[in-house]
Amino acid sequence: MKYFLFLFSFLLFTACKDNVKKEIKTETIDFTKEGKLRIFKKDSLLSALDIEIAETDYETQTGLMYRTSMEEKQGMLFIFPDVAMHSFYMKNTKIPLDIIFIDENLRIASFQENAQPLNETGLSSQVPIKYVLEVNAGLAEKWLLEVGDSISYTR
Repeated sequence: MKYFLFLFSFLLFTACKDNVKKEIKTETIDFTKEGKLRIFKKDSLLSALDIEIAETDYETQTGLMYRTSMEEKQGMLFIFPDVAMHSFYMKNTKIPLDIIFIDENLRIASFQENAQPLNETGLSSQVPIKYVLEVNAGLAEKWLLEVGDSISYTR
């Protein structure tokens, strides 16, 4: 009898359950200018960008996730507390990016062109670095970016 009451209660509960699926909406994340960054080849300016800065654990883990676009003159600068090997991936990132790895002397140490949206393959800095700059895919090629080029930034 207990089994029958339990089964009846369970069926009654599940039958009354609202079967309407709820849509989870992600709020749009807008670009917030937090600084200016310049990229140089020797003493020649290649580009100037408005940047957002990611330096807390949450900011560096989230990065540009969930964004649907970024303007050509915008980027995100990641600042790490240590000089170490770092690896990035494109989980929940909806726009293709060039990922530029920068050493503690503000010199470009390596870069990954055209990182594909939503791809969870790790993209390593290949050498110890302190900073990472993410920009729209294709800009590294447009700027003819090379290892050894440099950056400067202000907040």
